[in-house]
Amino acid sequence: MSLILVNNNEIVVGKSLPWPLYDQKHNLLLGQGDKVRDNEHRDALLAGGACHELSWDAPETEGDEKNLFAAEEESTGQPVIDETGKEFTFDDMKLKVEDRLQLQPPAQLARERFLVKVIGFLKGASLLVTTPITANGLRLQLMENETVVMRSFSGQNAFGFACTIQRIIKIPYEYLHLSFPDKIQGIVIRKAPRVKTRIIASVQGNKPDVAEHLSALISDISANGASLDAKRPLGDKGDMLNLAFRVHLHNIDALLSVKGVIRAVLSNDAATDVAKSGLIRHGIEFQELQPNDCVVLQSMIYQQMIENPHKLM
Repeated sequence: MSLILVNNNEIVVGKSLPWPLYDQKHNLLLGQGDKVRDNEHRDALLAGGACHELSWDAPETEGDEKNLFAAEEESTGQPVIDETGKEFTFDDMKLKVEDRLQLQPPAQLARERFLVKVIGFLKGASLLVTTPITANGLRLQLMENETVVMRSFSGQNAFGFACTIQRIIKIPYEYLHLSFPDKIQGIVIRKAPRVKTRIIASVQGNKPDVAEHLSALISDISANGASLDAKRPLGDKGDMLNLAFRVHLHNIDALLSVKGVIRAVLSNDAATDVAKSGLIRHGIEFQELQPNDCVVLQSMIYQQMIENPHKLM
């Protein structure tokens, strides 16, 4: 029996498991149809390296090459795309050495996506990328002649293409020779991408009664604005706020101090996703962003789109 690690999207609290779960010594943890009790039970299974059988037949929904972006459209609800199905050229992606790509393996091997880096390419011949590594630090067990789906982002374009693994090189360094893509699909994002976050911000209003520094949670952010959740109102529509917060960008912490105007204030009744927490949501539009702040924000959002596509809104 071959086992692969379960990923965090495959275990849903209170939902019956579609397959048995084992530990890495092949001991049964939960049977098919059993349910995970709560989040603590789920976290314990993930931390312990729970696995399921490699032979399990996963639904082949994401591997449909007719529309490589079907999964993204379904997960975001409103993809905000234009020119669906338009074909692009390899040059349109503007790939460079060290650029990050998402590699989606065959469905029967793993349902998650893996980050790889571009090593190089020879047009019309091959695309070279690093070997995908699993969460426990092991090389993903791909095989030659398998088909993988690759995705990349450039500016406000998202690209997807299918490749065949031509060679798996292990010595002296591990990397993959992929077939050069001859058909590249793309979608155009009409507005600034917005990603989910959990960033603590220090907020100061311009009015005397809210002049003290307050803490708030940035629950989502784009290059143009953010959703700010707080325990008390931070001001009224049209009020200006000063925000200070840190973002983690490629192993570097950057501190941003920006201005934003309140465009909307949602009470507990209106903001259903924050009602249980008792927070009040404020829609913020950034004002007078400095060029360096713009670059940091756009780079952070681009990084999240590549590394955590499920956070794209």
